Amino acid sequence: MNAPVHPEAGAAPFSDSEFERLAAFANRSFGLKLSPAKKPLVYSRISKRLTALKIGSLNNYIDLVEKTNDLGERLELISALTTNVTAFFRENHHFETVRKDIVPSLASKPGNPKRVRFWSAGCSTGEEPYSIAMTLLEGLQNTGAFDLRILATDIDPKVVQRAKQGRYGKDNVGQLPAGYLGKYFEKPDAGESYTISPDIRKLITFGELNLIEPLPVKGPFDAIFCRNVAIYFDMETQQKVWTNFANLLLPGGYLFIGHSERLTGPASETLKITGVTTYRKNGQPSSGWSTK
Repeated sequence: MNAPVHPEAGAAPFSDSEFERLAAFANRSFGLKLSPAKKPLVYSRISKRLTALKIGSLNNYIDLVEKTNDLGERLELISALTTNVTAFFRENHHFETVRKDIVPSLASKPGNPKRVRFWSAGCSTGEEPYSIAMTLLEGLQNTGAFDLRILATDIDPKVVQRAKQGRYGKDNVGQLPAGYLGKYFEKPDAGESYTISPDIRKLITFGELNLIEPLPVKGPFDAIFCRNVAIYFDMETQQKVWTNFANLLLPGGYLFIGHSERLTGPASETLKITGVTTYRKNGQPSSGWSTK
């Protein structure tokens, strides 16, 4: 059957074959898995681009994004196909693991200063890496003794730019732990938005990154957060991503994934589950790291 989805007023319908072509392109280019069940959702988002560009069919739109010189529209497509739902200290049990298990061990790491590296791989609008930074600064007694850096990446350049700005409304900061707003944010401006303080911002490097492409990062990392990202990938792509993360973690390092995700494939031989959607790499940690 090749029936078109009924369009909204002014938008062009698209058929099953067109959806399959778009799904193949999204998988090939971004590693995204678009199941037939997502067709109505994809339609509601992509139809807005067709209307804005005055393009009469999805096939013509795919012709446009397949052109290597039209990077801008590819980025618009990424934004349309992905959902950025995040919050400060979302899935707080992961930050509790950082507080209770990772932070106490960092003081015993070798080096002067002691090298500490975290990666937020799927940082969205920045709440996750900023939450990591606040957790580390709260726990470390002498930050001057540490070479602390947090890498924050996302495939969507629009959300990366928002994350760099570090500006959040009252609704975004309402769930912060007591005292954090005054300690880690600047006072609200006339628009009543709060801005992350310079002490937090200087710890984080933001960038655009497609996890299915060869990774330009070398690590090694003490912990990687990649939550609610792999749900967009097919099984084969997920397992490649997990394996890449395993290779980039220090022995004893942690991987935190989303509540609906599960680690499978070769990486499961190296990364062992230690808590709710929390995995730890085999091997002896650096001097002073707890092995429990």
